[in-house]
Amino acid sequence: MGLTNTKPRKPITNQAIVPFSHTVSLAPMASSSSSSSASNFQNPNKKKTLGLIANALKRKDSFIQFFAMSGIFLLSLRSLGQKYRLNDLQEDTASLKEEQKGLHDRMNHIKRSLLHEASLDSTGLFASRLRLLFGDDQ
Repeated sequence: MGLTNTKPRKPITNQAIVPFSHTVSLAPMASSSSSSSASNFQNPNKKKTLGLIANALKRKDSFIQFFAMSGIFLLSLRSLGQKYRLNDLQEDTASLKEEQKGLHDRMNHIKRSLLHEASLDSTGLFASRLRLLFGDDQ
């Protein structure tokens, strides 16, 4: 899975990158002017630092690989976060089901105890009213 660049690189020359495809030589001009004007020129042996865009254009394969790998890394982080969120939601669902079962059992117990107390009433009016409220047809 080699993502390395196998294209041969061009050798660095003594020409600066200038807009509109014009080249300027960085070599000092032979001149009999004073030493102050000679200090304005750069040493041809020094490497000229390129700007971000020029460097990106020069090594565009590396930048493309960098952005692709960054995108994959960010997607992996998002996926990992979603995985843990899904696990938390499953735990919450199980907890809510247990709570629902407990509330249902408690409601049935209260209902039975109310019907039992109402059945102790001699008139039966209270028991019939509770059965209508609870929807029981007994």
